[in-house]
Order: sequence, then C-alpha cells, then structure tokens
Amino acid sequence: MREEEKIKKGILFSPADPELVSMKLHTHNLCVDYNQTHEDETEKRRTILEKIIGSMGEHVFLQGPITFHYGIHTRIGNHFFGNFNLTIQDDAEVTIGDYCSFGPNVTIVTPVHPLLADERRYMLDKDGNRKHLCYAKPVHIGNDCWFGANVVVCPGVTIGDACVIGAGSVVTKDIPSNSFAAGNPCRVIRTLDESDSMKYKPEILADNQIIESSGGVV
Repeated sequence: MREEEKIKKGILFSPADPELVSMKLHTHNLCVDYNQTHEDETEKRRTILEKIIGSMGEHVFLQGPITFHYGIHTRIGNHFFGNFNLTIQDDAEVTIGDYCSFGPNVTIVTPVHPLLADERRYMLDKDGNRKHLCYAKPVHIGNDCWFGANVVVCPGVTIGDACVIGAGSVVTKDIPSNSFAAGNPCRVIRTLDESDSMKYKPEILADNQIIESSGGVV
C-alpha cells in the first residue's frame, strides 16, 4: 500500500516516504513562487494556485504569504478570502466551503503524532524497519464561515455552515452550524440568529442597507 493511501485510511504512514517528500517539495517551492508575486499579478497568482491546490472555485483570493504542505489534498470553494500568513498542513484532506473568509495567521493542521516520546522517535513498519511514523485526520469547514485572526483548527475537526470563530481560538472539537465559538479550547458561546443583524446597530450601519433574503432592503 502506498503511503498516501495510508493517509487516506487514517493509519500510520511515513512522512519521509520518497513519493510524499517529492510531493511536498513541489508544493513548498510553488508556495515560494507565489509569495514572491505582487498582489496585482492576479493571473500569475491564479496559475500558481491551480498548481498547488487540489481544487478551488471562482473568486479565490489569498493575500499571502501562504504555506501549503501538500496542497493537492485541499479543496476550496467559491468566494474565498484568506488574509496574511494562511497555513494549511493538509496531510489529510482539507475542505473549505463557499463564501468563507479567514483573518491573518489562520492555521489548519491535520497530522497527529504519537503521544509517547519513544514512539514519536521511531516505530517498526511491517518489515521491521525503524521509521518515524504519524497519522492524519481530515478537516472540513462549511459555507459562509468567518475565522478571526490567529485561529488554529486541529486535526479531525468539522465546522458547520455560517460559523464565526473568534480570534485566537484553538478549535479541537466539532462546531455546529450557525455558531459563534471562541476560546482555547474553542467552545460554542451561542447560536447566531436574526438578532445579530446589522440593522440593530444603526450607529454602525449608518446610511447603508441590509439586503433581505427575499430580495428587499431595510
């Protein structure tokens, strides 16, 4: 079984496997290329991203600098905004839905290492060879999510649609849809509802208007 197949099965794999090392080096070099572009070099940036990311929709903007580990294990939907220093360590699959926005320094990680020091150093593979082994858990993020600055999403987490994750949060467990969640570890503070509308903050709304779901405005 190839090491990448082991990743997908959620079992121990060797990150030093030559095939995986080659994949990561290819992506790391492309990230360097992206990070050396100017913000207004939109076509050049899009071309590089298409070589890094497994799949992405329309209107994807990554401020940069960016760091992807594999890149091909990440899928990003439409209308995504990622602010400065986005890091996605996508050993396992990472999916991000439509209309998501991430603040600066957001990090998504999927690999997990053994807790015992001796096992982190070496274990034996099926042929008795001493190897550094780890495993990985996928991360799934729904549509319409907003992450504040310095959010860390840990392996195996699923975040539902229309969630707001407060700045500095470390998300270790699943977050249900329509939640405002924050903290370390991150926990649900409350459910978001109509009472959170900007129309109830006229001092901030000023002379702007809310677009109602029916198509009208208030």
